[in-house]
Amino acid sequence: MVEATTTITGFHAHIYYDPETRDVAARVREGLGAFEVRLGRWHDRPIGPHPQAMYQIAFLPDQFVKVVPWLMLHREGLDVLVHPETGYDVLDHTNHALWLGNKLELNIEILRQISRA
Repeated sequence: MVEATTTITGFHAHIYYDPETRDVAARVREGLGAFEVRLGRWHDRPIGPHPQAMYQIAFLPDQFVKVVPWLMLHREGLDVLVHPETGYDVLDHTNHALWLGNKLELNIEILRQISRA
């Protein structure tokens, strides 16, 4: 069991898109560039636990109050997963996760395998 005192060292937001919404995702990404975030690579097909194309942004806890409200208002209909980085990948992507838009089904088994390695 994970203790309630687990430290959040950062956050990830995964912005999901498909071929028809890639331009929308690019606009959202451009807007995110105004914040103190690290923009990850484009993944045009599913990768890891993620069921569809996405890119990731990483940011520190002090940026949460800026980045997440902006995403709430400017995600342009895209589905977004926001999760903390605590060192417990399975919990971070499930119990600790925040979804904007539709909650997508992640392949959590991949995270379990990585955690056991």
